[in-house]
Amino acid sequence: MNELVAEYFGTLVLILMGVGVTANNGLKKTYASGSGWVLVSFGWGLGVFLGVIIAGPYSGAHINPAVSVGLAFAGKFPWHKVPGYILAQLLGAMSGALLAWWHFIDHYKATKEPGSILGTFCTGPAIKHNLHNLVSEVIGTFVLIFVVLFISGAKVEGPSVEQVTVGLGSIGALPVALLVVAIGLSLGGTTGYAINPARDLGPRLVHALVPIPSKGDSNWSYAWIPVIGPLIGAFLAAGIYLIVL
Repeated sequence: MNELVAEYFGTLVLILMGVGVTANNGLKKTYASGSGWVLVSFGWGLGVFLGVIIAGPYSGAHINPAVSVGLAFAGKFPWHKVPGYILAQLLGAMSGALLAWWHFIDHYKATKEPGSILGTFCTGPAIKHNLHNLVSEVIGTFVLIFVVLFISGAKVEGPSVEQVTVGLGSIGALPVALLVVAIGLSLGGTTGYAINPARDLGPRLVHALVPIPSKGDSNWSYAWIPVIGPLIGAFLAAGIYLIVL
């Protein structure tokens, strides 16, 4: 499978399961309605698990622009491949969110709270403070990228970085899934832990496009934080990794 196709389908399944678990928890009249944060954290972690299984052998399973940028900055991934990976991840995220919306379409119609509907698609602050919200996303993504870089090892084995698939798949599906669960359980309660620009931006675009009664606006004034924050966190993690190595 082509590496960009792998990134597309890996991210699609990640977002389908992630938006799915937030919809299962947040929408009216589902059997899991109101199950809580632990369900959401494990749902997202297992979504990453499935995405890594799909994409790992073919693309390294970045399934996150922050991972692609962080690995490139650390010298583990060629920069010229980053734009293609990010485009595939964004399209995959939009496709996954669209499928999740269709799956839960009757429950979206039954839910009248715009905030609950928006929260199934994208992240938002528990307490709005742009600087503090940005720092939360930076810290969460820093933990993700920093740990991934150390688990995957200091060196890339092989004749060149071009010939090696490096990413979340380099450390195995289960460890990275548990890492995402840990971030969600420990750090996710402030902003909903996007830690992935495609994870937030793709579903937010879908929220703006699909017809849902009572959905309200897509909170575009906040949308830059879960995009810029993870990218800053990725650069900081890669930079510190290179310094302490």
